Amino acid sequence: MGGYRNLKSFQVAQLVYDMTVRFCERYVDRRSRTRDQMVQAARSGVQNIAEGSQASGTSKKSELKLTNVARASLEELRLDYEDFLRQRDLPAWPPDHPALVRFKARRCASVDEVRAWAEEEHGRSRTDMDDHGQSGSGAASVSVRESPCLSVSSSTLVANAALSLLNLCCYLLDRQLEAQALAFENEGGFTERLYRIRQQKRKR
Repeated sequence: MGGYRNLKSFQVAQLVYDMTVRFCERYVDRRSRTRDQMVQAARSGVQNIAEGSQASGTSKKSELKLTNVARASLEELRLDYEDFLRQRDLPAWPPDHPALVRFKARRCASVDEVRAWAEEEHGRSRTDMDDHGQSGSGAASVSVRESPCLSVSSSTLVANAALSLLNLCCYLLDRQLEAQALAFENEGGFTERLYRIRQQKRKR
């Protein structure tokens, strides 16, 4: 109850919110409604996880409702990131993409750590381009357009990193909702618990 800062779902959602604010400032037109919607969806995820945790002491029903709102908001945000990539013909990476594997291994806890990972991946992609673009034994060099290791844009890196975190956060919230529903089923809400206490006192 109220210990939302220790929840992994809250920590990941907060990082997604910080990333989304920076992402929208840099890559989404300020006149676009999508910009406000993405930031608000990210903020809603964070706020409702916190409010649900605060409400858990007095209302399991409210806790469930608010956690579900957080889950829905982050699902909306996930679709926005997917739309961003699809509409610009940018790749949406599978979970086992090498760059995402390295991203997950870093366990980034701040935007600065995400930025450091993105810069490292930029350097890696440039090195790959140079290696593939070099001619060997007098052969004609491979053009950048034909190279299998093209330079990765910053927006592609950050959008895919955000999607990876959103997948994790939605998974954690699904488990959280299952646990909350089970607790509500077994223990009832605040009113039910108060009723049981009054009944026990009357019997005594």
